Amino acid sequence: MPVVISSQPKSLPIREGNVYAANCPSRSVLDHVTSRWGSLVLVLLLARTLRFGELAREIGGVSQKMLAQSLQVLESDGFILRTVYPTKPPKVEYSLTPLGREVAQHVQALTGWVEQNVTTILEHRENMQKSQD
Repeated sequence: MPVVISSQPKSLPIREGNVYAANCPSRSVLDHVTSRWGSLVLVLLLARTLRFGELAREIGGVSQKMLAQSLQVLESDGFILRTVYPTKPPKVEYSLTPLGREVAQHVQALTGWVEQNVTTILEHRENMQKSQD
């Protein structure tokens, strides 16, 4: 039987965040969700549950350290569920919580838009570079 290890948040008073305020906790959540590796992890886990090695192979260029940190942060925010199976060696799987699925759908829309518009964006970069030369 798998052992679910998760740092689900305790009941907190409901309040609205303000990402423009320097000390608002919503800003750090936004940083976690939109970080280079965090956003890619979220979108990959939308498709299916994955193990650490599978995530590392799918996300080109991520180090094990950065992937582990991203997974820990997303888990602490309540977006990822880490399930450990009592095998030798232990099998660990990562999946999205309902909250994680919700935010991942928003991130997927953004990443999809970027992929669809990357050619136009690169053309703008090139034109800016030419005008500065």
